[in-house]
Amino acid sequence: MSRGHSFRAQLTTWYLAFFSLLFLLYSGFLYSELARSLTARLDERIGSEADTAAVLFPDELHEMHGDAAAAAREVVSEMKVTGNAVSIREGGRMLASGPTAGTGPNGRHATRRVEAGGHRYEIVVSASLGAIDAELAVVRRVIFLALPLILVIAGIGGYGLATRSLRPLGWMAGQARRITETNLDTRIKIHNAAEELGVLVASFNDLLSRLNQSFDTMRRFVADASHELRTPISVIRGEADVALSQERSPAEYREVLGVIQDESRRLSRLVDDLLNLARADAGHVVLQTHDFYWNELLAECCRTAQGAAAARGVELEVQAGGDLQFTGDEQLLRRLVMNLLDNAIRHTPNGGKVVAALERGPGGVTLRISDTGSGIGADDLPRIFERFYRAGEVRSRQDGGFGLGLAIVRWIAESHHGTVTCASRPGQGSTFTVLLPG
Repeated sequence: MSRGHSFRAQLTTWYLAFFSLLFLLYSGFLYSELARSLTARLDERIGSEADTAAVLFPDELHEMHGDAAAAAREVVSEMKVTGNAVSIREGGRMLASGPTAGTGPNGRHATRRVEAGGHRYEIVVSASLGAIDAELAVVRRVIFLALPLILVIAGIGGYGLATRSLRPLGWMAGQARRITETNLDTRIKIHNAAEELGVLVASFNDLLSRLNQSFDTMRRFVADASHELRTPISVIRGEADVALSQERSPAEYREVLGVIQDESRRLSRLVDDLLNLARADAGHVVLQTHDFYWNELLAECCRTAQGAAAARGVELEVQAGGDLQFTGDEQLLRRLVMNLLDNAIRHTPNGGKVVAALERGPGGVTLRISDTGSGIGADDLPRIFERFYRAGEVRSRQDGGFGLGLAIVRWIAESHHGTVTCASRPGQGSTFTVLLPG
């Protein structure tokens, strides 16, 4: 971007425009107040002179034995020393007048009416505005001559202030340019920053923290996904290589194909989970909501999971209660329940118990899946809903999990504007609680 369109130039321009407007408004106000004050003083002076003439005329008229014209000329002669024009009329007849040159139609006038000797007289004192105009002309010249100089000084000062004010932003930009994906843990530092810049720096550092966390999550996700995908692929390749290395019996081929089939299903399930989570992150999943009964859904899920529980010697108890109608995506919520039941059964030893309970409260529908399994350590508990995270001993693949089940549970709950939490203590089992408003 060119310097003419730089923020510094724009800031200076706006500052100069504002200062110019302020100076012109102040100058206009000062000029008008000065003109008003000078005019008021002139009006006051000629008014005082008119009052003096109004007092003198009756006295002169008495001394002149009623000769109004002579009395008027005497008053006009005495008032010449003021420099203002005085005229005295009786009706439409001009009795006497002083020099009126320069008063013009825009001059100032003070009129007094006097009654003496049974007659009415009008005394007018006039003054020219020439002196005031001359003084105001001097003021105008000062303003017009000072304006360019003041604008130049204001422009230089504004540019200097803008440069000084924007210097911390330049330091921030320089530090930001040195931050790449390899050093996202670096933070921007501005010493003695103003409050507004402090807020900006804090916001930018928060953004860097979130980006750093997102990059770490993405790297870990890619590494874990690659690790999980490599295992079934390696098994499939290994089994195929062994089977093709020499002639086998039909039973041996059948056994190899069975292993390949199991690993392919495992691989397909992993890809489906990754695809669903990717769609959820991109916001491309649209809930297919309709009304259904939660108690029936929970009972069906428990019947489905009963075989797996019996195979591991785990007792599965369901407490579905009465009819509980709900509006949501039934297929996604069914998967939420199955993931929680599968997780609880896999982590509960032989002879243990899993309880699935459902109830409606003031906050919505609450689903609790409790087990008497090995529990989760305090260090692992905050991370169990992260993708591919499997706590401690649970990371063994013999359990058949990928570490995506609970991440999917959280996504489904949040997509229904709900929450999922876990309370667990090592050796005492775990309780997963899903709260769905509605």
